[in-house]
Amino acid sequence: MRFSRLLLATLLALPAAAMAEDVDMVAMFATAEQQGRTGVARKTRPVDARPAIPGEVIVTVIAGEGVETRSKPAEAGDQVVRNRCPETGNEQYLIKAARFPERYASPGAPDLDGWTSYVPRGKETGYFLIPEGEGPYSFIAPWGEPMVAKAGDAILRNPADASDVYRVAGASFACSYEITRRAF
Repeated sequence: MRFSRLLLATLLALPAAAMAEDVDMVAMFATAEQQGRTGVARKTRPVDARPAIPGEVIVTVIAGEGVETRSKPAEAGDQVVRNRCPETGNEQYLIKAARFPERYASPGAPDLDGWTSYVPRGKETGYFLIPEGEGPYSFIAPWGEPMVAKAGDAILRNPADASDVYRVAGASFACSYEITRRAF
């Protein structure tokens, strides 16, 4: 009896990533698409961004969940983006220099801390939601780092690159994205 309590306590202490099922998220997205469970959304909520310091690593932390992912070291021209979602802790992530102008426009003036307001360009992207009772799933994000997707999270796919599939926490998706065609 003592051993089973110890085992249970150990299992409960493991992070979700350690207990997540490893999956090919690109294949999972394709399956969801074949089953008619995908939709279309676009990011609409303004963000703040600042130039990244070369070599800087951005750790994306979702309030109430912990670490979502870590970036590769920033290069010159990369941007640190901060979502305006208090419910997720205004999480930050790194966007490569070449991708930033594709995704964000209309910069304002920088504030005293160097953050500038940007508006998403609103490009449509495919998505599906991890259903309740499924997951967690572990997969490698396009930037080479592990991600864990849980029930309620959105999996997004770049329409120009079917291998560009990544997780957006459910609360962040609800806060930042507008659904243009609902997933079923």
